[in-house]
Amino acid sequence: MENPVLTIVVPCYNEEAVLYETERQLTEVMYSLMNEGLISPKSNILFVDDGSRDQTWPMIEEITRKNRLVKGLKLSRNFGHQKALLAGLEKAKEAADCVISIDADLQDDISVMREFLLKFHDGCDIVYGVRKKREKDTFFKRATAQGYYRAMKKLGVDLVYNHADYRLMSKRALEELSRFPEQNLFLRGVMPLIGLQTAEVLYDRKERADGESKYPLKKMLAFAFDGLTSFSVVPIHFITLVGLFTFLSSIIAGLYALFVKISGHADDGWASIIISIWFLGGFMLMSMGLIGEYIGKIYQETKRRPRYTIAQDAQQEIISQQLLRTQQDSAKRIN
Repeated sequence: MENPVLTIVVPCYNEEAVLYETERQLTEVMYSLMNEGLISPKSNILFVDDGSRDQTWPMIEEITRKNRLVKGLKLSRNFGHQKALLAGLEKAKEAADCVISIDADLQDDISVMREFLLKFHDGCDIVYGVRKKREKDTFFKRATAQGYYRAMKKLGVDLVYNHADYRLMSKRALEELSRFPEQNLFLRGVMPLIGLQTAEVLYDRKERADGESKYPLKKMLAFAFDGLTSFSVVPIHFITLVGLFTFLSSIIAGLYALFVKISGHADDGWASIIISIWFLGGFMLMSMGLIGEYIGKIYQETKRRPRYTIAQDAQQEIISQQLLRTQQDSAKRIN
């Protein structure tokens, strides 16, 4: 059986500090896998520039011209990590038998790609890279991450614990992924829904080689909330229950106030009235905001807009330039 064509998809956003080193290490891994006979010599690395504002895209173009294994894809603006990753997966699906997605910051252990491919050869369609432990994280990040996974599980969202976006997907899995057309695509939640045969590979995550994290606290919270509202309606049910509890409590409080009034022990309570109004008002605003988040997602889905726009394809540009030079050389020989 012919060795599979592998594409390593690397989403990039302002990664000029690590890009050359990432390209060097991934190239070494690719040649090692080729020499071992696990992948085809036609395999490649696809860098996807998610609207970077630094020199990331010019560097990708330079690498593409020098390294035959490297291809580049530039999005027209910053669409976000998940959509940039999706763009790379859909582009890779055209020619690859399997795809490995990995971030450009060199924190994921690229040496376990060999284990990914061994699992793939054994028949697995999706292989998850799972962190062994989180000792290098801060206490806050470790506690919030673990709490998030537990909360998502209780809310009915099936996530692979300690797995981010470091995974292998077969062509079959990519085809199934293309059947999920939603705009708010939370890939970590979609993967378990695909089914098929899966496996996990444990690894230790390293420190970032250089540059700054592209996921500060604000983005992490937004990403977590987006994942929750994309896969669970439990928060809506929770609001309904809290609303019912508040309504019943108000009836009890009203009966108590009536009893106190009749018994002649009523006191004027400005503070209690104000507190109750603020509590109910704040709860109502919070409820409206949460419901608005779901309505906003429905609104985005109904418009059916493209999830991303490709501005440049470095590999196609190189092919076009080579074809033009060939035509020009042919014309010169004829003349």
